[in-house]
Amino acid sequence: MSGYAVKKEELYTWADYQKWPDEERWEIIDGEAYMMSPAPTTRHQAILGAIAREFLNHFHNKRCKPFLSPVDVKLSEEDIVQPDIVVVCDDKQIKETHIEGAPALAVEIVSPSSTVHDRMRKMRLYAEAGIKEYWIVTPHPSMVEIFLLDGKNYRMHATFGRGDVLVSGIFKNLKINLKEVFSFPLTADEKKIYEVKESPAKYRIP
Repeated sequence: MSGYAVKKEELYTWADYQKWPDEERWEIIDGEAYMMSPAPTTRHQAILGAIAREFLNHFHNKRCKPFLSPVDVKLSEEDIVQPDIVVVCDDKQIKETHIEGAPALAVEIVSPSSTVHDRMRKMRLYAEAGIKEYWIVTPHPSMVEIFLLDGKNYRMHATFGRGDVLVSGIFKNLKINLKEVFSFPLTADEKKIYEVKESPAKYRIP
């Protein structure tokens, strides 16, 4: 979730970021400050909680550790973000106040207001920073897109829908039944997207 750039005339750094009020949520990309959107929707929180539960169970007593938003991830002096979930596999990156450097995996749950931010600014930044796997989660139509780092860019690895079992690209044993993630009720209009209607008789294959 993210909003709009502010004060583009001035570039900000980690030192500036640390002085800002704790009750305000910001991200800095290429030195530009972006205000996070207001409180997330209940759907966003339900999805976050479901994925977090799967991550916490899977990585329990393992070397890699998941962290949930809000957690500061410092990718450089001018790039500080708050992904919805990250997985860190190097204990040296885990500081008392933040994560230092690129996590192995990052998850963003998008909203209409954050689509450009998550799909363009953050995708470019995450690739440049060296995050190996990036998930973009869309509440509706319900799907998870997984991108894997290939050189300095991401390539599409797989897309999973509401009824699929997701399999991570780099954590091969991490599997998530997305029925449990996208378990929230749909509106009547939303349900139409998932309906499979029988073809008219004249087009039906005998």
